[in-house]
Amino acid sequence: MTTPLLLITGATGKVGRQFLHQALINQGIGNWRFRALCHSRTMPADGRVEVVRGSIADRELVRRAMAGVTHVLHLATCKETPEAVMDVTVKGLFWLLEEARQSADFRQFILIGGDAALGHFYYERTEPVTDNAPFSAYPGSYPLSKVLEEVMLQQYYKMYDLNGCCLRAPWIMEKDDFKYTLSFGDDVFGGPRWRDLVGAEKADAFQRARTVPLMLDPNGEPLLRNFVHVSDLARAILVSLDHPKVSQQTFNICMNEPVNYGVVAEYLRATRKLPSTRIHTQFRSTWLDNSKAKFLLGWRPEYDTRRLIDAAYDYVRAAADPRKVWYPG
Repeated sequence: MTTPLLLITGATGKVGRQFLHQALINQGIGNWRFRALCHSRTMPADGRVEVVRGSIADRELVRRAMAGVTHVLHLATCKETPEAVMDVTVKGLFWLLEEARQSADFRQFILIGGDAALGHFYYERTEPVTDNAPFSAYPGSYPLSKVLEEVMLQQYYKMYDLNGCCLRAPWIMEKDDFKYTLSFGDDVFGGPRWRDLVGAEKADAFQRARTVPLMLDPNGEPLLRNFVHVSDLARAILVSLDHPKVSQQTFNICMNEPVNYGVVAEYLRATRKLPSTRIHTQFRSTWLDNSKAKFLLGWRPEYDTRRLIDAAYDYVRAAADPRKVWYPG
C-alpha cells in the first residue's frame, strides 16, 4: 500500500498546528507524510512537513499540491470576508474534490465543518442538535459557507462514492481564548461584544472590576453555548484517519455538555473571586449532541466547562507568544 501522504489546508491555524503537534510528537501515526498548503501565513522549516504556498482557489496550484496525496484534511476557511469566502469555500473545495475523485491514490477526505451551518445560538431549540439536523445558517457569509462546504462534500459522496467525512465543530478554544470571550474590552475574542451591549462607560467599569458577563436568553435564563478545545478536535481528527466507520458520515465534535454561563459565573466567583453581571440577549441556548462520535469512533472529549475555564485563566503567555487573533471568532 502507498505510504500515506496527508495534505492539510489551513495548516498554520490553531487546529492545523495542534493536529501536526499531536500527529508528529504526541501520538504519532507511523510513517505518514504531510504536506501543508499555506496561503497568507507560512510554517517553520521541518523536514517532516513539505510546504506548498498559494491559494486553493488556484486550480493549477491545487493540482500540484494534490499530486500523490492519499488523504486531505481541509481546514482552510474564511470568516466574515465576503470578497474571499466563495473563492475558498466553493471554488477551493471544488478543486480539491475534483483532484481527489480523479486520483487513483486517494483514500479519504476530512472536512472540518462548523456549527454555524446549524445556526450556532441564533435559533430556538426544542431538542439537542444531532449530526443529521437540517442546515439553518444564521445571517452572514461565513455560516453560509459552512453549509455550502457540507453540501458539496455530500454530493461528491453521491456522484462519485467519495470516501470522506465531516467533523463538525463549534467554537474552538485554545490557550487563553476562553478568558477573552468574557472580556468587556476591545480585546474580546469573538461575539458577543459585551461593551456594545452595555455601553462603553459600563464596560470600562466592568473591566476595571474584572467582572465577567453572565449571558441570558430572552427568557432570562443562563445561556447554553457549545465549545470544543482544540486538542480534543485534533484527537478526533487522528481517530478518524482511515477509521472504518467514518465513511460518508458527519460527526458533532464538541464537549459533552455546552457551557452554561450561569455555571461559568458561579465557578469564577468561587475559585477566583470574580464578580459577574447579568446581560440579557436575544441569543438562544443550544446543545450539540456528540453521541454519534462517541459511539462510532470511541472518541471522548477531555475538556469540560471547569477544565476549559481553568486552562484559560491559568495560561501564562511567554514573551515570544503574544496574543494574536487571526480570526475574531
